[in-house]
Amino acid sequence: MNQPTISHANARQYGFLGPLYLHTMDQPLADKPFKLLRPLPYRSQLVRYLEVPSGYRTDFASVPRFFWRIFPPMGRYARSAVVHDYLCDVSPKVCDHKTAAAVFREAMAHAGVPRWKRKAMHRAVVWFGPKFKGGDD
Repeated sequence: MNQPTISHANARQYGFLGPLYLHTMDQPLADKPFKLLRPLPYRSQLVRYLEVPSGYRTDFASVPRFFWRIFPPMGRYARSAVVHDYLCDVSPKVCDHKTAAAVFREAMAHAGVPRWKRKAMHRAVVWFGPKFKGGDD
């Protein structure tokens, strides 16, 4: 995997800096059936500038089917889920799992996800999501 594009430069605008362009793959690879056609730039107060590269594969939010009526895999938080997936994949170079979850929560706020839903999804990621340490451990 290529080096992550992350900058700690000061930023004036936080949030998503572009739309999400996707391609649905006919033959899913490792249960990640969506591929980014263009980079997804995001500016965070926690990890500063992050760009999910073109070609990155995702499954959006990994929500058990039982909860899909309330928390479907895709929703207003789709871009936030892509950023979180990417942070989990490049974690040793960027952050730990708690910071990745906090960026997910922050990104959902920028995407306009209701507070109750942000809180529930953040807790689910912290409790049941992948655990990893950052800093090239």
